[in-house]
Amino acid sequence: MLAKRIIPCLDVRDGRVVKGVNFVNITDAGDPVENAIFYDEQGADELVFLDITASHEKRKIILDVVEKTAEDCFMPLTVGGGIKGLDDIRDLLNAGCDKVSINTTAIRDPEFIRKAAERFGSQCIVVAIDAKSCMGAAGEPPEWFGSVKGFDLAPPGDRQSWEIYTHGGRKPRGIDAVQWARYMEHLGAGEILLTSMDRDGTKDGYDIPLTSTISGSVKIPVIASGGAGNLEHLYEALDAGKADAVLAASIFHYREYTVGQAKEYLASRGVPVRIVEPVK
Repeated sequence: MLAKRIIPCLDVRDGRVVKGVNFVNITDAGDPVENAIFYDEQGADELVFLDITASHEKRKIILDVVEKTAEDCFMPLTVGGGIKGLDDIRDLLNAGCDKVSINTTAIRDPEFIRKAAERFGSQCIVVAIDAKSCMGAAGEPPEWFGSVKGFDLAPPGDRQSWEIYTHGGRKPRGIDAVQWARYMEHLGAGEILLTSMDRDGTKDGYDIPLTSTISGSVKIPVIASGGAGNLEHLYEALDAGKADAVLAASIFHYREYTVGQAKEYLASRGVPVRIVEPVK
């Protein structure tokens, strides 16, 4: 059985790690390279940088961060935020990142995922899905919506489902999250980064029904995100949620738990994890 992965996540703005509550009250939380080295030494399996001020003008900042991180760290690095074209992916991979996470651009143009996977390989294309529970669609679907064959992308109105949101959970898109995950796999995505907008920032635990439903609907790995508050929550996402990896921010960043403690706990519960001795 493949080892389950523990993935810390860092929000990066203008070359610095930042933390906030509900996307406001943003405060500086340190140098991203120093944070990356800290997690690498602890034995994190991967690291995610979310470039929250990504734009064409500021892209060079995150490229510099990636280059410096790749020089000092050996764990795989994923970068998300502001990826609009194949050139963005090429630049990030050339800078040293291993995977890119794509959200809004995939919704604007799903064929972008096919093109990216064909150009760079599925192994480095992660599709990020931000989902909220719903009973039927609340948002207006994109223009291409009716042209997709073989996938019923509208959220069902007769039972509990999950709708995709963008813009920090503020904009519903009229797309069923489960069917969207299947469609992205079909187009060549190699992994799904699944965030529950209902649970994000609550520390009440991951959305297990959402996670298990999508994990059971695709063959590619699913990373659970949104709601981690303690080590039991990590176990629930990997066990009951059937996730292949768990992403967490605050519980690691504020030193509530170390990556090593998380792995020792999971191993004690029978979860296969990669244990390494932290660097002293």
